[in-house]
Amino acid sequence: MTDLLNRPADDHRQAPGHLFPIPPLMVQTPRDPRWKSRIAGGAAVLVLVGGGGSAGAFLTERYLNGGSASAASSTSGTTVAATTITEGDELAPMVAKVQPSIVTVLVDSTQESSLGSGVVLSADGLILTNNHVISSNGTVSVRLSDGRTVPAKVVAADTTHDLALVQATGLTGLTPVTFGTDDSLAVGDTVLAFGAPLGLEGTVTSGIVSAKDRSLDTGEEKLTGLLQTDAAINQGNSGGALVDTAGQVVGINVAIATSGDSTGSVGLGFAIPADTVTSVVKQLEAQIDS
Repeated sequence: MTDLLNRPADDHRQAPGHLFPIPPLMVQTPRDPRWKSRIAGGAAVLVLVGGGGSAGAFLTERYLNGGSASAASSTSGTTVAATTITEGDELAPMVAKVQPSIVTVLVDSTQESSLGSGVVLSADGLILTNNHVISSNGTVSVRLSDGRTVPAKVVAADTTHDLALVQATGLTGLTPVTFGTDDSLAVGDTVLAFGAPLGLEGTVTSGIVSAKDRSLDTGEEKLTGLLQTDAAINQGNSGGALVDTAGQVVGINVAIATSGDSTGSVGLGFAIPADTVTSVVKQLEAQIDS
């Protein structure tokens, strides 16, 4: 699997009042490799093979263990009632409600393996993720928050909006996410990002909505109308949920911007907003039913 990192043409311009050039920004889709071993002397090894040209650099991700990803499973069920969190309240109760609806999507092919995140849409295991997570056409599986893994298959995809539907098999009684709306979200609102950054499944990070209506060119897609957040998002968060304090999904994590040779979070994460997501999901579900 490859990720394209785009550098702007004006990488080396100077900011007013700064003595040093602004470091080049790179946009990447945050998929994740897996660890050589889950724990190896307290450290994990990440393979990021880079090479590039004038337009940017390609980032190749591989699992280091050479083995196939274990099949994963997802959870879904009846709609969860939103839990409104006011300032000063603990976020833990809301996280506990959302967490069962977040899954890890694993893709294995003969050449490489990778992982991303996903959210549950139905009780029988319909999963939403990013198209770039499953684009290598490998064997797909889904791992649930409770650790179960099941086989899955891609049933519909929208390359323009970088979204895809994956159907996990043999599941019932899962808890689907609930979606918010774009007009319910303002710059400065608290949000939480759910997913498996760097393969660390079940991770939650917090931040705010930093901006709305951002446009990005990842090299493979031109995405518009995105939410920007400073909640920490890293490779592996792709397809995971950006959630408001009412426990509603307000975006699907899709990309991060980094500077220089960094591949980690610098507080510039981007998500596809809920209104776009729900509209695309309806179209994809219609494709499945037709």
